[in-house]
Amino acid sequence: MAKHVFSDDEVRQLIKDDNVRFLRLMFTDLFGTIKNVELPTSQLDKLLQNKIMFDGSSIDGFVRIEESDMYLYPDMSTWMVFPWGAEHGKVARVICDVYTSDRKPFGGDPRNNLIRVLKDMKKAGFTNFNIGPEPEFFLFKMDENAKPTTKLNDQGSYFDMAPMDLGENCRRDIVLELEDMGFEIEAAHHEVAPGQHEIDFKYADALEAADNIQTFKLVVRTVARKYGLHATFMPKPLAGINGSGMHLNMSLFDKTGNTFFDEKGDLELSQSAYHFLGGLLKHARSFTAICNPIVNSYKRLVPGFEAPVYVAWSGSNRSPLIRVPSSRGVSTRLELRSVDPAANPYLAIAAVLEAGLDGIRNEVTPEESVDRNIYRMNESEREDNHITNLPDTLHNALKDLAQDEVIRDAMGQHLYQSFFEAKNLEYDAYRQQVSEWERDQYLELY
Repeated sequence: MAKHVFSDDEVRQLIKDDNVRFLRLMFTDLFGTIKNVELPTSQLDKLLQNKIMFDGSSIDGFVRIEESDMYLYPDMSTWMVFPWGAEHGKVARVICDVYTSDRKPFGGDPRNNLIRVLKDMKKAGFTNFNIGPEPEFFLFKMDENAKPTTKLNDQGSYFDMAPMDLGENCRRDIVLELEDMGFEIEAAHHEVAPGQHEIDFKYADALEAADNIQTFKLVVRTVARKYGLHATFMPKPLAGINGSGMHLNMSLFDKTGNTFFDEKGDLELSQSAYHFLGGLLKHARSFTAICNPIVNSYKRLVPGFEAPVYVAWSGSNRSPLIRVPSSRGVSTRLELRSVDPAANPYLAIAAVLEAGLDGIRNEVTPEESVDRNIYRMNESEREDNHITNLPDTLHNALKDLAQDEVIRDAMGQHLYQSFFEAKNLEYDAYRQQVSEWERDQYLELY
C-alpha cells in the first residue's frame, strides 16, 4: 500500500497541531551515514518549493568542490515528528532526495539509486519488493566523558529478561519511541551475545524499508544515550562472541499478489521464487562488498558464531546463506542472512533486488537445497554439494564486485566508482596497521 504523501496544507496543519518548530531534512551518504540539515519552520515554503541548497562536496562520495551546489527535494510521505520533546518545540523529520544544480536526480544519492532500480523492477512487471529487516546492535557503557567503552551493559543471552538483561528498560523505551513514530514492532529481545539486542519491525516496500532502517538507527542511538549507553551497529565489536547481523526477509509482488508463492510448487515456492533465489546465489559473492561493507564485517563472517559463511540455501536449517522461512501464502519469503547493519540499506536492497531480477530474467536454477549443518561438512563434502565460500576479506569481496556487471549496474556508475575507490583505500589503511594480536604472537618469537 502506498504511503500517504502529505499536502502542503496538511503539513502546515501538522506543524501547528504538534508544535513543531524545527525541520530536520535527512539524507544518506555513500557509506550509509545519515546526514541532516536543520531549518526553522519559517523556512517551510522554501522547502516545499525545492529551494533548499547544500554543499555536496562536503559529503562522502558526492561531488567535487567545483560542482558542489545541490538541492534537497523532500519526500512528503516521510514526514514524521520525533516523539521526544524539546524545550523550544518539537522537531519533524523529512527524508529528502538529492538533486543536482540543473534539477536532475543525483546519481550519487543512494536513495535516488534505489528509486531507479525499483523503476526497473516495475518495468519487469512487478509492483513491490517487500523487505522485513532484522537489525541487531550492542549496548556498551559510556565513560565519564560520554565516550563509548567496550564494557557491556549486561551478561544476558538469547531471550533473557531482567535482572540479567539490564538493557531491557532501554530496549523497551526504544520500542515505545518507534511505535510513537508509526513503526509496527513485531519482536524485541535480547540476542545471543551479552549486551546484544534485536528489534524487528514490520516489512515495508523497499524504499520505505530502507528509510525505516535509517530512522531505526537514529532512534536506537538517541534513546541509548539517555541511559548512558552507546548503541553500536558495528558488525563484530568484540572477539569470541556473536556479531550483529541484519537479516533481510524479501518477497516480490505483482498485481496478483506474492509471486514467490505457489501452492502446487516444490516447497510451495513458485518458479519466480526459485529463479530469484538462483540470482541471489549466483551474485552472492559480488554483493557481499555492499552488504558487508567494512573491514570489520569479515570478522563476523567466520564459522562458529551463527553468521553464514557458505553460499547455499535451505528450507529448514540456519547454517546456509539463504533460508526459506516456513510461512506461506502472502508471507512467503526468502531470508538473506549475510547482511550486517553497517550496510547502506539503499545500496544493499538495490543490489539484492537486481541479483534476484537477473535470476528471473535468465531463469537461473539454484543448486539443490542443503538441509544438513554445513559447518559440520568437510571441504570435499561441500565441493560435492557445489557449496562455495563467501569472500573472507573486504579486499576479496571488492574483487568479486569489480567482476560482476549486474551488481555494478545496480549501484550505477557514480556510486560504484566512489564506493570501490573508498573501500580499497579503507582496506589499504587497515593493511598498514599492526595489531595487538600480531605483537603478542610474533614480537618475542621472531
